[in-house]
Amino acid sequence: MEKPPTIKDVANLAKVHAATASRALNPQTRGKVSTRTANRVMDAAKTLGYAPNSAARMLRTKTSSVAGVIIPDLRNPVFPPIVRGIEDGLREAGYMALMGNTDGDDERERELLLAMRGRQTDGFILATGRRNDPSPADQVPTVLVNRRTDAGDIPSVTNDNNAGVYSAVQLLASLGHTRIGHVAGPQELSTGWERYRAFVDAMAAHGLEVDPGRVTFSTAFTEEAGYRAAVDLQRDVTAIIAGNDLIALGCYSALDERGLSCPDDVSVVGFNDMPFADKQRPGLTTVRIPHYDMGLEAARLLLERIANPTTPPKRVILPVELIRRGSVAPLR
Repeated sequence: MEKPPTIKDVANLAKVHAATASRALNPQTRGKVSTRTANRVMDAAKTLGYAPNSAARMLRTKTSSVAGVIIPDLRNPVFPPIVRGIEDGLREAGYMALMGNTDGDDERERELLLAMRGRQTDGFILATGRRNDPSPADQVPTVLVNRRTDAGDIPSVTNDNNAGVYSAVQLLASLGHTRIGHVAGPQELSTGWERYRAFVDAMAAHGLEVDPGRVTFSTAFTEEAGYRAAVDLQRDVTAIIAGNDLIALGCYSALDERGLSCPDDVSVVGFNDMPFADKQRPGLTTVRIPHYDMGLEAARLLLERIANPTTPPKRVILPVELIRRGSVAPLR
């Protein structure tokens, strides 16, 4: 059987001392090596197929090189590309992701956190954060992705909800719509609350009235909850901005049930540009968020946090883009 490559083999190929190679391959000590040298060592490790002995390193450094990643709903197509970005970002640093799905259940989330901490997980990336969540009691490095807390005391990577919703209102207003409704997401989540507030502000900026009857709130970011909330919308709306794409699909169903056509009778705009949004009938106009980049940035933030736990928490906000498809039309 062929002998697996060692740290000395990596050092020889990269033309550095073994201690330098070891520092370059450890995210917690990589800052002590120049970027050029670190890249050369990581390239050498990749070429040789070198895998660090995680058990030995855990004994030496009291770290496991494992990060817990907890998401609320695997069925939501937004999360797989975010998770892929997280995995790629962690893999670059020699970390692996331990995945967990909560199905939106608080108790299940607590069980997952405890189980992962029992495995000496070095930190967490949570897509399940709520606006009022406190900082982790044991100060374990934690980063929120796609959500954040009101206090801002936990590092987070989100998208520009304000700009996204503004661009949606701007498009609909330019097409002559004034009676614009909003089927908002859950208000205990930053994504739901921020997009609702952005809707109110954007309508005001365009001199448009926000009639309370034209705003409803989904209990979850799902198609079923979106349908239930859309059914309660005041029937004079000519356009709807949904809290996310799944809620928008629920709006499609509610309109169809009423015998209304999208976009001829009511235009619909979503948020997220989930995979296959362009394959819906009609293709969904939506705000595209950088799914993969959000995951990648969350991984990098977590690695920074693991290396320097006392640094102030960062809030990273990534740009968005409105993608126009067949679900919007000029007011008739």
